Amino acid sequence: MRNPKASADREGSAATARDRSSHAASRAACDGWDSGDCTGTAACPPRCPRFVDKQGVRWTLRRPREGDADRLAGTYEAFGHADRAQGIPPAVERRRISWIDMLLEEGYNVVAEGRDGRLVGHAVYTPIDDDSPELAVFVHPDYQGRGIGTELCRHVIAGAAEAGREALTLHVEAGNRVAVAVYRRLGFEVDERDVELRMSLSLDDPIAADVRKAPAARHA
Repeated sequence: MRNPKASADREGSAATARDRSSHAASRAACDGWDSGDCTGTAACPPRCPRFVDKQGVRWTLRRPREGDADRLAGTYEAFGHADRAQGIPPAVERRRISWIDMLLEEGYNVVAEGRDGRLVGHAVYTPIDDDSPELAVFVHPDYQGRGIGTELCRHVIAGAAEAGREALTLHVEAGNRVAVAVYRRLGFEVDERDVELRMSLSLDDPIAADVRKAPAARHA
């Protein structure tokens, strides 16, 4: 039987090694949090990991590391009924832990980490090897409305484009106007309308190239 936790730990260990290598290789191109002049390096991830939210708070957006499954479980404990959609994140703890392990094992994941090490956001596309996988994004209730979720989506779009995926899809409640507006700004279009909307983004779209530009190119 496959061990999701062990798989997540292996992914986390590999991601840690990649992060350290990328950091060392890109140190000369980056100067602290002022990344406006950064042109990137070949070792950089698909999108610059540094992000400053609407309140001026600094975050690092990165792939999961060993131990992040437990930290995400703590983050998702704060989600109440109003913060769930389509039954996720699961309300029951054991189901929630199993769901997190499944996402870490089967998806392409990005987390938002604060300077204190706290994880406040998580985005994923899954299945990882599907031509048109599904995107999902979650932000801790206390940190919503600050642009973190939008930036997480950009990281997942960049990762999917880098991996050669053809498109991303998602499902969102039709009445969730804030989320729908965010997805539209990211380039998603409505494919199907019902109680839920099915939206998709072709990764041939210019936004898939734009989100992978180095900060200097984006700010030009």
